[in-house]
Parts: sequence; structure tokens; C-alpha cells
Amino acid sequence: MPRLNYQASDRLQCLLDHHQQSLLIGGLKGIERESLRISEFGMIARTPHPVALGSALAHASITTDYSEALLEFITPPFANVLETLTYLEQIHQFVYTKLDHELLLATSMPCGIDGDLSIPIAEYGASNIGKMKHIYRRGLWHRYGRSMQAIAGIHFNYSVPDALWVFLHQVSSADTDLQTFINQAYFGLIRNFQRIGWLVLYLFGASPAICKSFFGSRPELITHFDEFNASTLYHPYATSLRMSDIGYKSKNQEGLRVDFNSLEGYVETLSEAISTPYPEYEKIGVKVDGEYQQLNSNILQIENEFYGTIRPKQIINSGEKPTLALQKRGVRYVEMRSLDNNLYHPLGVDQSTAYFLEAFLLNCLLQESPLYSSAEQQVNNKNQLAVAHYGRKPGLELERLGQNITLKDWAGNILDDMHLLCEVLDGGIAERPYTKALKLQKMAVQNPDLTPSARILADMREENLCFADFALSKSLQNRDYFAELKLDDVVTAKFTALATQSLEAQKAIESTDQLSFDTFLSNYFAQR
Repeated sequence: MPRLNYQASDRLQCLLDHHQQSLLIGGLKGIERESLRISEFGMIARTPHPVALGSALAHASITTDYSEALLEFITPPFANVLETLTYLEQIHQFVYTKLDHELLLATSMPCGIDGDLSIPIAEYGASNIGKMKHIYRRGLWHRYGRSMQAIAGIHFNYSVPDALWVFLHQVSSADTDLQTFINQAYFGLIRNFQRIGWLVLYLFGASPAICKSFFGSRPELITHFDEFNASTLYHPYATSLRMSDIGYKSKNQEGLRVDFNSLEGYVETLSEAISTPYPEYEKIGVKVDGEYQQLNSNILQIENEFYGTIRPKQIINSGEKPTLALQKRGVRYVEMRSLDNNLYHPLGVDQSTAYFLEAFLLNCLLQESPLYSSAEQQVNNKNQLAVAHYGRKPGLELERLGQNITLKDWAGNILDDMHLLCEVLDGGIAERPYTKALKLQKMAVQNPDLTPSARILADMREENLCFADFALSKSLQNRDYFAELKLDDVVTAKFTALATQSLEAQKAIESTDQLSFDTFLSNYFAQR
């Protein structure tokens, strides 16, 4: 393979020197896409989760997130991202055959909010685990407001190829076992993503505007934004307001210092947050008049309440704490959580984006990743907020290694570092999908008008639409797209069977519960 005038990282160079660069190809990719059910008039649906879709508790591919109206579609992991996207499309096709005069909101930020109580909290049935999931969301309502529970996004799950781990472990000087090496390397990836993950917001952020109704329970925040029109707020250079401080952020989380230097530190600091009382949440109460308002009154109810841009993940057993799964079996994959729904694509994400994200995460793995301090974490958070609110502002500067650098220059450095890696990932394919994806993003760095956030504001102006009407227009277009597709009978039968099986599974879970909920919850938090 011809060498280019780009500097290879030490790990990538080692692979090239040993002619093992093909080991980079074939990591598993999965996608989780959230999308609100709305009426044809753009209001958030208040109807229950459609029974025809199956059980939100027990279905592996079609569930809900925070709100009963917030559908979540989960693909299995595939080595070929085209298979991942095909599966995601099949889920959408099936769901649209079961929605009765409803559609899926194309945007990440919600519209159609008629006060906090218009957003129904997700229900998961009468089982202990179902009650726990619901009460956790009830707690989020009391802590953050229900409008938070209507925000949607896309999670990109990625696991490094097993054979690559074996090789990197063999050539390293590490005196640890393979799983410990994997854990350390994944946390290195995570630290690097937190250093440069702001680039995902710049390139793919698609929430530069929001409806005023989103701030119904927090009207004081309206003054922090410019007025696009009578019903829409925005920042002129915003990229992803979803990933800004109007999302799942609070004063207590601002002061939370989760340790990403090791698996052990990560588990310890998260576990401490889950067991440390927080005065404001103690005022809410846990069990009031016999009814749970939240799972506990601690800084975090459970691990998932910590809203990070990327998480280390392990497949959990039913009722198992995520931190315990990580302790027992190590990191299996990472979940990248900072991607907005792309309202210009029916699936919310396209092939080019998926190719780029795979290369981006691998680049984070292959580059050096020093341990960092809480001070560096604060810098990373500051950079992310700056890009979320002002990412397309000409000359915007970020902080890197104690010095200011323009976003444009730093982004160019990152993308240049990815060039050789993308050549490897192309694997001789004539279409060169990874290199093409990289080229597209280089163009967006040079011309911010090419970014989704810029396109959205330009189109809203050209069509003279508020954010809600623009979002509804795109949502109707997406519905029409899926209506024109013919869902294969075999695929229809598969998802119909999965729905039926999930409903039966939920009944089985409910019928076998032996413990009181109080005891179940106590046992859950006592896991060691």
C-alpha cells in the first residue's frame, strides 16, 4: 500500500510494519436510534406504546426510552455497517405499518410540547424490573423536568475486532492479561474521544434551534437564546443544542468528576455518586405517601443518569448493575452518544456518517492517550459547550494543551491524522467509502455552510418556517419515504414474531416475581 504524507500513530505504524493493518477491518457496529411519536399535527403522542410493536420491556430491537412516546430502535451489531443500516431501515418500515395516524419526529429536539405533563413517562408493566425502569424515569422528571425526557439522539456502538486486540496485546510491553489490556485501551479511546469529540458536534450537530415550548418549566433559560421567530429560539452559530447545557445537565453533575483513567476508577467514582445523598433530591423524597418518586435521593439514581458523550459498555444480565457487569467481564464495546438525528435522512443517520464514526473511534484508539486530571476534563467540557453553542462562529478558538487553537485548524489536524487509517479501512474497495466520508467532512470544516446545523437554519429561513413546522415537514417526508418501501414478507413475519415473543416474555417476568419491590430494589443496589 502506498505511503502518504501523513504521520501514522505508533500503533498504526506497528500494524503497517507487521503487515497486519487488515486487522483494523471488521469491528462490530450497532446503532440505537431514538425518535418521538407525534401526531400528524406535530404534537407529542399521549397514546400508550403500540401493542403491535411488542413489549417495551422485553423487545430487543423496539423499545422506549424516557418517555412513553420516545421510541428507541436497536440494531444488533454487524461487521458491515450496511447490514446495520439495513436492519435499522427494516425496523422503521415495520413500525410505520403499526402507527395509527402517528409519525416519527425527524429531529432530536422535541416539538409539540403542551406543558411538562403532556409528555408521558415510559411504562414497563407490573414486574419489579419494569417498575424500577418507570420509577427511574419518574425521578428524572422531578430532577430535570419532563421536557428533558423528549430529547432524542443516536448512539453509535462500536467494538474493536477481537483479532486486533490479540495482536496489539502481543506486541505491547504490557504485563497484564488480555482483558485488562483491552479495558485499558478502551479507556484510552474514551479519553481521546472526550478530547476531540467536539468534532462530532461540529460535523453532525443538527439541533441549532429549539421550540420555546421546550422551556415551559424553565422559562428563565429563554433569555439565553436569540429569537428566530415568535415560537423558535436559536444561536446563529449553534451546532448541537441537544449536547449543550440545556440537556441532561444539572449543578450536581457539573461538579461530578468521573474517573476515566481506569476501569477501576470509573466504577468507583460512579458507585460513589450512586450512594452519596444530594440535599436537593432529599427534599423531593423517595417514597412519598407510599409511592416512589425516585429510586433514591443520591447524586445519581443509577449509572445511566450520568450523561456522558461516550460510555464503556458490557452486555448486562437482567437486573444486573452495569458497573458490576464491567467489573466482572470487562469492557466489550463503547457507546458513542453525541450524534443528533439527521433530519435530512429517513433513518436519522447515513452511510457516510457511519463510516466516518467508525474511523474516528478507531483513530481515538490508535493515538496516544495520556491519563488526565479533573482540570483537563473541565477543559474538554468547556470545548464541547463552545462548539455546541457557537461551533460555526468564524475564528472560534478552543483550548488544546493549555493554548488556544482555532477550531478549523484543530479539526484539520484531526482529519489529517485519519487519512492513512481510512485508506486501510477501505481495504482495496474501489468505492473507497471511508476516504470519501473523510473527504466530505474535510469540506465541511472548510465551509461551515455544508454542516447540517447551517443547512437547517438556511432552509428554515428560505421556507419561512418555524422550527416546529420545519421539523413536521421533514417528518412527513420521512413517513412518505417508508410508505413507498415494500417490506419483505419474511421480514414482516420476523418482527411480528419478535413482538409476540416479547409480550409473552413480559408476562413470564411478571408471573415469576417473588419479591416485594422494596426488597427487589434493596437487593439491586446491594449487588457486589
